[in-house]
Parts: sequence; C-alpha cells; structure tokens
Amino acid sequence: MQIWVDADACPGVIKELLFRAANRTKTKVTLVANQSMVTPRSEFIDSLLVSGGMNVADRRIVELVVPGDLVITADIPLAAEVVAKGGQALNPRGELYTHDNVGERLAVRNLLDELRGGGQITGGPANFSANDRQAFANQLDRWLTAARAKQ
Repeated sequence: MQIWVDADACPGVIKELLFRAANRTKTKVTLVANQSMVTPRSEFIDSLLVSGGMNVADRRIVELVVPGDLVITADIPLAAEVVAKGGQALNPRGELYTHDNVGERLAVRNLLDELRGGGQITGGPANFSANDRQAFANQLDRWLTAARAKQ
C-alpha cells in the first residue's frame, strides 16, 4: 500500500497533511513531479522527479501504481486510469474516485471541457478552502483506516 501524489499542482497544505499521515501511519508517500520538491526527511516520504512535458508525471504514476494504492490528484483522466488498474484516487478537495463514480466524473469533466472550449463556461473551480482541506483529511483518514484493516 502506497500513496502517490501528482505533486506539481497539489496544494501545499495537502502535502503537509500527507507528510504527517505518512509518519503517523508508517505509510509510504511519493511525490511525483517535473520539478524538484522539498520533502521532510523521513523513511516514509520520497519524491520522484520526471522530465518536463505534458502528462509525464501522470504516465509515470500509472506505470507505478498497483492495486490497493492511493493517488492524490485533481486530474480526473489520471484518476480514471488509476481506478482501472485497481487503485483509488483522492482529489485535494476530498472526493474519492472509485469504480462506482469515476466514469461519471470523467464524463462530466469532458462535457465541461467542451463547454469551456466553446466559450459557454468561462469560470474555473472555486478557491481552495478550509472546508476542502477538512474534507480531504477526513477522506484520507477513512482510506488509511480501511487500507490498514485489509492488511
């Protein structure tokens, strides 16, 4: 069981929560990014530097993820690939992507992308909030508890 982080766009407060959880639960957390990441010294926290380019970090995560792993990402296409490989994905706002919901989320994402491309939607997501942080922390704790129970 490992947690992979699509780290280039992951909010700092989420990374901090993950670092604390890694040490508290002795769970391996690896940040994957195309730029150097500063991480605390810990046997449970690592970073993986990939070359720059579109979706390079995503492809590397998909290569490395195994069933039972968790991926932290706001990228729904990446989440869908992770779920297809038997993992789960959690976005920084606390939504857990599973076999039951990732197809619907991907369809909605694609529709919104088309609407944005046509100029029908001009806004983006709301700013990251304390409620988002709490939702993420709650979902992460639930995932860690369930993952431990399976071991």
